[in-house]
Amino acid sequence: MEIIKQAIDKLSNSMRLYSEVCTTFDRLKSVDAEEAIDNLDRAFEAKLEAFHSLYDVSKSEFDYFNNADTALLILLRNAIHHRDHTLFHSWNYEMFHNSGLKRNSGAAFLMASHIVNGSEHTAKYFYKVDDFFERIDESKKSPYLENKMGNKNREKLLNQINEDLNFSSIMLEAVNERYPSNQVYINVVPIFISAMTKIFSCFKNKGVDFSRFDSHVYVEHFTKVMNIDFENIEFTQIRLP
Repeated sequence: MEIIKQAIDKLSNSMRLYSEVCTTFDRLKSVDAEEAIDNLDRAFEAKLEAFHSLYDVSKSEFDYFNNADTALLILLRNAIHHRDHTLFHSWNYEMFHNSGLKRNSGAAFLMASHIVNGSEHTAKYFYKVDDFFERIDESKKSPYLENKMGNKNREKLLNQINEDLNFSSIMLEAVNERYPSNQVYINVVPIFISAMTKIFSCFKNKGVDFSRFDSHVYVEHFTKVMNIDFENIEFTQIRLP
């Protein structure tokens, strides 16, 4: 349990650092957009790395692949960590780099975000929905299919994100509203929050010590009355000038 405690402390610290980067993002963006975007991306990726470190030392205590939210975070972390593809760049990165705003001038994007009950404000960090399917949906015939997972595990995860996280409803909305699939984005922050509520509740019940400041703050936050309604998705449109 001491090893798990250390991993939770690291994860909690990475979440605080991400929050601090979020608070300075708008101010820094007006001065140096590239630095602001890169700082935010690296801070979010650091949370995924810390989460994976916790997974490494606690997978015998919690079934990460039996939960759609935690399984998706592992998929996402591995994809970004190994980076043998062009997938999983944030919305900010996509729009800022390689003349993204200019190339997509006039285009409309569908932005999907699950509702977080019990939270007054939910941060937003968007990835292309298509990128997740490119990794695990064999019917896509993608060169970037996750090759470290067997067919059954990929199929299981595909069913999980479609049914438990309701990705299928997001893509149905895109089809009905005539958005190209590469113009559909998902806010992964609610999914991250959902995963954290499971993780922190599990290890609180197992008696892990949350005595360090960051860990104590987050265990209180994630074990209060708060849940993600994966049936309730907020859709917004962003149309570029």
